[in-house]
Amino acid sequence: MQANRRELVAAFAILGLSPAMATRLAAQSAAPLGKAQPFSWAMLQSRAEQLARQPYTPQAKVEAAAAIDYDAVGTIRYRDDKTLAGGIRLFPLGRYAPNPVGIHIVEGGTARTVPFSADLFTAEAGHAPPLGIAGFRAMTADGKSDWLAFQGASYFRTAGAQDQYGLSARGIAIDTGIDGREEFPAFTDFWIERTGAQAYTVHALLDGPSVTGAYRIESIKGANGVEQRVSAVLFFRRDVERLGIAPATSMFWYGEGNRAAGSDWRPEIHDSDGLALLTGAGERLWRPLVNPPRATLDSFADTNPRGFGLLQRDRDFDHYQDDGAFYDRRANLWVQPQGDWGRGQVMLYAFPTNSETVDNIVAFWNPADAPKAGQKRQFDYRLSWGSTDPTVVSAVAHAVDQWTGAAGRPGAEPTPGARKLVVDFVGPALAGLDRQSGVATDISVARGKLLTQAAYPVVGQANRWRVTADVAPEGQGPADVRLFLKRGTKALTETVLAPVFLP
Repeated sequence: MQANRRELVAAFAILGLSPAMATRLAAQSAAPLGKAQPFSWAMLQSRAEQLARQPYTPQAKVEAAAAIDYDAVGTIRYRDDKTLAGGIRLFPLGRYAPNPVGIHIVEGGTARTVPFSADLFTAEAGHAPPLGIAGFRAMTADGKSDWLAFQGASYFRTAGAQDQYGLSARGIAIDTGIDGREEFPAFTDFWIERTGAQAYTVHALLDGPSVTGAYRIESIKGANGVEQRVSAVLFFRRDVERLGIAPATSMFWYGEGNRAAGSDWRPEIHDSDGLALLTGAGERLWRPLVNPPRATLDSFADTNPRGFGLLQRDRDFDHYQDDGAFYDRRANLWVQPQGDWGRGQVMLYAFPTNSETVDNIVAFWNPADAPKAGQKRQFDYRLSWGSTDPTVVSAVAHAVDQWTGAAGRPGAEPTPGARKLVVDFVGPALAGLDRQSGVATDISVARGKLLTQAAYPVVGQANRWRVTADVAPEGQGPADVRLFLKRGTKALTETVLAPVFLP
């Protein structure tokens, strides 16, 4: 039964809302669906541009949402019979998403606002009532699961090809990795248009202290995952030192290469295990992720990159043994720039974590020319969320495993001040090659010294070669190792860029 306005005002007041706020929210709950208003992509861009000329106003926050923790928010459920646009259901406010957002349904060039109503949700007896709308998700055709979600700041994600959420995308990153200065601009309003049975175009208005933006995100769910086409038109209120375009946020606690970092019984815990890059010149790079002892920022300079992304290459259940979180099913996120992105660098920021609940990895494109106040920038790109590796081709073998351990010969005293790096490559490009085939390692070390190195085929494993290297980092490191296998002047593998830390 729907609560009346007096009951809602009383319930909101119990949670600490002021009488004015309580009355306003209660009034919203009785509001009818908004009147149809014209809407277009051009209109949204104009709105973002006008907003950038105004002083920044922080996004509204419902303080009472702090009382609704992770478990409590799970007791508030969107009603199935209130599903919008053929599959859209809304998220309630909670401790970790306390900022209300505007939701508008678009059809035929007009938009209708969805006003908050407590009747949109059901709440278990004894728990807090719903306080507002925090975001939305798109349901699968059977209504039993969801495949697309927008909630919190400018974060969004999809369930990829295996119905399993993992890493997230962000609309933008501002000053990531600069102590005390990172901003988290937010999508404050969404305009949602259904364009197919499992397809939506989401327009979003971004607002933050340094930037506003108009976003158009076209999403299609298919058999191999989710494809998105993104257009971001940005308007800068002030100068930005480090702009992050097409950011991806992930988690890496520990894996095969740093087992000592894990206190959990599961062999590995991570949403992604590496950053892949396809440079403008066509070089294929692989940077294994690590859980660093202190914050690190790596930069990979490029011009007009063809693609980059955070991938989960290891998809063997036995390597994770997790039948709840299913890390072996986590989606890859591959970014393909569209148009001329010019000079810049892919950046990888990582900080230490001792939990799987903390996203400690961020990757993004940083243009060489930092934006200034009053400027307009546009970036178009594609996002592919799937389980196949877009960087794997038969002509080039790829890295499948990476370990670190004590330097020196097994069974002998470890070499002090050094670590052993081991990388395995697999691929048809290595077929039929043996120790007499002239295969060599091209290896270099920055901020450290290469002590020994070797490369050889792994016995009993088809098309698999192993590279070992003892590396002595300078000071506490990390040393940066760059390596690949070659035969003569021909590269047989992608290039691995691996950091080596002393324990």
